[in-house]
Amino acid sequence: MLTPAAIQNILESPDVRRLGSVRLDGFIGPAHVSTIIGSEPYAFFAQEFAKPVVISGFEPLDVLQSVLMLVRQVNDGRHEVENQYGRAVSAAGNELAQRDVAEVFELRKSFEWRGLGQVPYSALRLKSAYGEFDAERRFTLSDQPAREVPGCQCGAVLRGVKEPLECRLFGTVCTPESPMGSCMVSPEGACSAYWTYKRFRARPLQGHDA
Repeated sequence: MLTPAAIQNILESPDVRRLGSVRLDGFIGPAHVSTIIGSEPYAFFAQEFAKPVVISGFEPLDVLQSVLMLVRQVNDGRHEVENQYGRAVSAAGNELAQRDVAEVFELRKSFEWRGLGQVPYSALRLKSAYGEFDAERRFTLSDQPAREVPGCQCGAVLRGVKEPLECRLFGTVCTPESPMGSCMVSPEGACSAYWTYKRFRARPLQGHDA
């Protein structure tokens, strides 16, 4: 799965570009992806969409510094790509790893992302030369659309259209112990973060929730 394609999909969505229902001031670039692809692929978003990007490391101080760098860009009216994670990320990235990926993989025309739907050219697949290692071919697997639990607003949360508290399942039937959507399954998900760091716990069902 390719992060730049997903970022472009979000920025070109009606929620962000036309309706204005989602405000995005900037992006924190993912550390592990950026060590491979480098910082250069993010320049398009800074230039075309006027959105600052800061590539961040994993440690808490990395994230705090990256947020500060984003805030300074917003306050200064700048939209640039800055690299907080300079100890591991370069502008060009890991060129050896890029060559290996290009040898083995090719772009898919489309791939389904949870919450975003089909995103063009946003994932890779094994080239035919490596077909013997391709489970999709060996077991004739077919694509099946992702199915969300009825009432789960994870897709809207992922797109920034809603906050976790606006989902009627949050804190009732959906908790880290019994997650209903991917936003609660992963400890990095927005719903899980709300639960953990905002100290939310189960709440009684309201009349309109039943």
